[in-house]
Amino acid sequence: MSTWRDEKNQKARARLEKRLSALFPPCVLAHALRQPLIPPTQRRAVESYWRHRPLLADRLARALAARTGQPAGWQWRLGSDKETGLPLTFRMPPAPYREAAYARGPGHCCVCGQPVYRLGWHSDLWDDGKPNRNATWHAACVVAWQLWTAPPDHLKALKLRQKRKCATTGRRLLKTAEVDHRVPLFAVWSDHRTKPWPDLLAFWGAPNLQVINKGAHLEKCADEAAERATRRSALVSEPGSGAGESGL
Repeated sequence: MSTWRDEKNQKARARLEKRLSALFPPCVLAHALRQPLIPPTQRRAVESYWRHRPLLADRLARALAARTGQPAGWQWRLGSDKETGLPLTFRMPPAPYREAAYARGPGHCCVCGQPVYRLGWHSDLWDDGKPNRNATWHAACVVAWQLWTAPPDHLKALKLRQKRKCATTGRRLLKTAEVDHRVPLFAVWSDHRTKPWPDLLAFWGAPNLQVINKGAHLEKCADEAAERATRRSALVSEPGSGAGESGL
């Protein structure tokens, strides 16, 4: 097995170095050469780099979104038709540049709105001012979006950030520990939906994610369910209330 891997890595490294751009990010190359199986192309090396750094990808994606800013006239709304690009539930992160009305088209990231350069990179290392017209995602934004929409898939990285301690009890995390949003997403929709779009993304990103033991999570979920019931009752009791828009 080791002989097979050594031979495969020799071929992959030769292929990677043969096509290596002089301006290829050194950090990505160093990462690629440390992998048990070396990625044979520059693009796969970039994808591997960000896949192993979901929290860094999240921070970068939110910073790029802040640089772009919220489109004029945009509001966080829910939709019922996937073709519009509107999220179907408040559990999905708001993404104005994925909406048909605000999409910037090829060459721009549909998550953060910034130009996409060669290999899905987020800055113009090649200094030619030419976005990749075949791309609509940054490599980093792909991983950030995966973290936002499926945080349990990144349990290991989140555990390491907390030094394997439960965020609520301070005790050691057990194997059954689960990922949780500190501020529940129903509360984000109810209480924070008018915030600027780049600020909203933090509720799906690392600042609002925590890993807690299953028992603590069950207690927190019970408290949140009681809070939602209270909110729903108050909303129904108000004459002319828009209960359908509350998402509760």
